[in-house]
Amino acid sequence: MRTSPGHPPAPVPAATSPGLIWLALAIVYVVWGSTYLGIRIAVETMPPFLSAAARFATAALVLAVILRLRRGRSALRVTPRQLGSAALVGVLLLAGGNGLVVLAESGPPGVAVPSGIAALLVATVPLLVVLLRLATADRPRIATVAGVAVGFAGLIVLILPGGEAGVVPIAGALTVVAAAASWSIGSFASGRLPMPDDPFVATVYEMLAGAAAIALLAVARGEQRGFDLGAVSTRSWLALLYLMVAGSLVAFTAYVWLLHHAPISLVSTYAYVNPAVAVALGALLLAEPVSVPVLVGGGIIVVGVALVVSTERR
Repeated sequence: MRTSPGHPPAPVPAATSPGLIWLALAIVYVVWGSTYLGIRIAVETMPPFLSAAARFATAALVLAVILRLRRGRSALRVTPRQLGSAALVGVLLLAGGNGLVVLAESGPPGVAVPSGIAALLVATVPLLVVLLRLATADRPRIATVAGVAVGFAGLIVLILPGGEAGVVPIAGALTVVAAAASWSIGSFASGRLPMPDDPFVATVYEMLAGAAAIALLAVARGEQRGFDLGAVSTRSWLALLYLMVAGSLVAFTAYVWLLHHAPISLVSTYAYVNPAVAVALGALLLAEPVSVPVLVGGGIIVVGVALVVSTERR
């Protein structure tokens, strides 16, 4: 259920099962936490924007075929206003949000932003969402603001003691922050625009619009010139396949469904959990040490998430 422009998001519908909401949140929490590593592996031998465009276009077409087969010809029918709204949100979320993260993670060491650091920087999304809410009639509770502040404090604890922030390329870090801002605006606007009633249909048009915008950026950057498919490594192909299926078809669809059925501040808590998943994967797959500041910062983040969840739940 959507709201009209200028009004606060609707509360969680009575028919929506809390179990379904938590299942969708778990998918977004875990799967999206792993996609930062997947992106970093995919862009090792693939152009960043071309790989992202292929990822979302393929996922959109697969989902569209599934909907058409299950629901008939009218499954994807929307009004022009709904189509325009879905396209705008898709460009903000995928071209601006995800596309810029992919760009920031591409390049040689010293230029590319490490996947774990990218996840940490994207954790500014809930803070930005609350700032957007403060600018409208949708005033978050004091406990919500407190939860965001606590979570952000945990983020600082995670970054500063290890000195990792000092080796992050400034241009890449600013690119990820811009991506977080674009994602926040797209998520915030999706509750105020006349979107398609079915979140799965909305997902199809959002991914198609995002893929088209990313493809135009790829052409503008000249990524198609000199690109050799034969030079793409097996691990990059597998990473792209994982991003298509798990990151786009499963997790992004779950995220769009959550935007229809759960408060935005609850949905945006994924940005606090994703860094913890990214750190854990780094320790398991890359033997990265888990220091005391990481444990302390992760604990603080969990407290922030708990504050937001307990405040925003129905």
